[in-house]
Amino acid sequence: MPRPRSLTPDRLASAALSVLDRDGLAGLSMRTVAKELGMSTMALYRYVADREELELLVVESVLGAVDTGAPAADLPWRERVEIMVRRMRDTLSAHPSVTPLSVAHRHHSRAVLRWSETVLGILTDAGFAGGRRVVALRALIAYVNGALQLAHLGALSGPGTAAISALAPEEFPLMAETARAAQGVDAEQEFFGGLAVLLRGLDA
Repeated sequence: MPRPRSLTPDRLASAALSVLDRDGLAGLSMRTVAKELGMSTMALYRYVADREELELLVVESVLGAVDTGAPAADLPWRERVEIMVRRMRDTLSAHPSVTPLSVAHRHHSRAVLRWSETVLGILTDAGFAGGRRVVALRALIAYVNGALQLAHLGALSGPGTAAISALAPEEFPLMAETARAAQGVDAEQEFFGGLAVLLRGLDA
């Protein structure tokens, strides 16, 4: 039976993204996406082979919007990397449940590969090569994805910070003091402050 023209890859990705945004990664399955589309689970298998293919459609749909063009070559390399990281962060921040999928599918997502290729070009221009370049790229990917998940699951503005700040000072003096200070740090300061520390380390 031919596939209905209305059920395009974009529509499949949109339905899966709706499930992810509403129910998180744990809620994504062939069954929940089929329900979102108003069809049977078996019918969905006519369009995608499995959940992995569905996940890749979502990653490509979301990260395909990231501008992967190289920033101006006359900018310092650390500033150019920050521009690329900001682009990725701004896109993934709108759909935090896609963040772990971008890591899982990094090897065959054209969108992730294009972003990484541009970042590698910047690192190469800055003199990174061989194992040092490998470590630099992996460190940047780890930072972006880790920081985004930390912000989503344990934001400084959330109740966890308040709970830590109220810990008994005789047992956790530094944790309590640091959590109190953290209440004055906003999401931008946290993310880009951490990125600056990482970039300085890579430049050492």
